[in-house]
Amino acid sequence: MAKSIIRTYSAGVFFGEVIKTEDTLSGRVATIKDCRRLWRWAGAASLSQLAMEGVTRKGECKFTMTVPEMEVVGVIEIIPVTDKAVESINAVPVWRV
Repeated sequence: MAKSIIRTYSAGVFFGEVIKTEDTLSGRVATIKDCRRLWRWAGAASLSQLAMEGVTRKGECKFTMTVPEMEVVGVIEIIPVTDKAVESINAVPVWRV
């Protein structure tokens, strides 16, 4: 499956490869491979633009390190990401404190 942006109800926004989804009593659950949390982005007005074009101000973005696999609950939307956006998101340095 291709890379996607996954928006959840309360856990935030994630970028990775959705390998499984399941509807549960707690909400839709997605298992994501090679996952980064997108805490803050700059240079894209919305998640839709981010998924299509990526970001233009990489230095102002806060994207976490990649986690090999993650399960998130409360998935609201899954947006497929273009190759251009994948390249842009992957070019954002890991945000650390």
